[in-house]
Order: sequence, then structure tokens, then C-alpha cells
Amino acid sequence: MPSSSLTAYPLRPARVHEACGPSAASFALWTAALTGGDVIWVREGWRSEQLNPLGFQGLDPARLILAQTGDQNDTLAVGEEALRDGAASFVVLELTAPIGLTTGRRLQLAARAGGTTGLCLIPEGMGSNAAETRWHCNPVFDAQDSTRQRWSLIKNKSGTCEAWNVRWDPEAHRVAVVSPVRE
Repeated sequence: MPSSSLTAYPLRPARVHEACGPSAASFALWTAALTGGDVIWVREGWRSEQLNPLGFQGLDPARLILAQTGDQNDTLAVGEEALRDGAASFVVLELTAPIGLTTGRRLQLAARAGGTTGLCLIPEGMGSNAAETRWHCNPVFDAQDSTRQRWSLIKNKSGTCEAWNVRWDPEAHRVAVVSPVRE
């Protein structure tokens, strides 16, 4: 049974985390909305799907900088520099291939140097040992609330792994833990 509080969220600042699953982009947008600062989102330019920040009411699109790169090496380089610079409060990197421990450690050192929180969106089953936390994010069907999700913390360097049912609360501008949907 999930606990009533989301103990590992918001994400630990000045660290790099990972998210995977069908709702990973929503996880990133909700987290970005909570940071209060500018957000840099880095992805490979060849990808056909597009992010539509206007489709999410919690994040002001004027705070979002989308950077498109040529390949994953460029994505990692841009992401590392953005983390180290500290001008943005949150940096999202969409990764398409695994990264090694050395690359993951470089991202962690850059996040610490810049005081910036990072989030790598990764394909399922992939991840770096250097990540502070790893989240698996799934939508939860609810005819009354399209924002319901199930976040499972599947890696946590600072505590236990748990799962929570959550939704976006637009009035409070925050993530709210909710009871599981009953049939």
C-alpha cells in the first residue's frame, strides 16, 4: 500500500534523476512546473514526436527552452553544460541509448557545480548507476481526472522504493497523492 506522502518528491536538488515509462514526459513537466525557474529541455532533433508545452497548464511556456541536437553525444554535452551553468533551475535530457557510469557521474558533478536539478528521460530497462533516483511513470485511467498517474520509485540512493498514485492539482499548482481508483 502506498504511503500518504510522496517522500522522495520533489526531486533532490543539484542531482540528476531518471524517469521512464509512458508518463515520463508528464513527470518532467510537472517537476518543471514546481521548480519556479527556467527549464532547458534537450532532445535529438531527428525525433518525430514533439513536446507541446501549451498542452500542460501548469508550466508557463515562456520558461521553457527547447534545444534540439544532432545525436545523443550532443544531447549529453548540451545537458552537461546547462547543468553546470546553473542559469536554469531544471534541465531535462531525452536519451535514446544507455549511458555509462562515467557519463552519468559527469552529469552529477555538473548538477552539483551549477546547483541545478537534472532529469534524464530514458527508455524502459535502461539507466545509469549514477542516477540519484529512477522513476517508472504510468497513466492511470480515471474518467473524472485525466491527470492521474502511478509513479513507482524503482531506484533510490537515499531511501526506500515505493509507489504512489498522483494527480496534478491545478488550483494548488502541485502534485497531489490520491487513493487508488476503485472499480
